[in-house]
This record gives sequence, C-alpha cells and structure tokens, in this order.
Amino acid sequence: MILAELTIFPTSEGVSVSRYVKEAVKALEETGLKCESGAMSTTIEAPDLKSIFDAVERAHEAIVKMGAKRIHIDLHVDHRLD
Repeated sequence: MILAELTIFPTSEGVSVSRYVKEAVKALEETGLKCESGAMSTTIEAPDLKSIFDAVERAHEAIVKMGAKRIHIDLHVDHRLD
C-alpha cells in the first residue's frame, strides 16, 4: 500500500485559488483511488506508485486546462512494504 500527500495549486492566479484546487481534487477523485481532502492537502491511497503519479498528472492537467501559467506541486510518498 502506498500513501501520498499532495498539495497542488497555481502560483500565477492571485490569492484566491480555491476553484483550481476544487478541479484538481475532482480529477483525483475520478481516478477511483481513495482520496481524503483536508485544509492543506489531499491524501491518496493506491496500490502502486504508477497510480499515484498518474493521479497527480490528472490533477495537474485539470489546473493547466483552466489556464494556470505556473503550478506548485508538493508530493510526499510513504511506501510501506511489510
């Protein structure tokens, strides 16, 4: 099992970025992975790294499609193998 904590938002669109974050979270949820959103990040649970990276890419694409010129991404991964 892999847990990832994702923070993603545009840095080029002013101080109010909630609509961008909302679309990114929607894209994450559409992957079918278990996602839990909080005030500062979204936790994603997946069976493998590829699923995590694909989900992050979908969230990124959602923000790009909205016209953002610069996007900040923080991704922390905990891959437990026991």
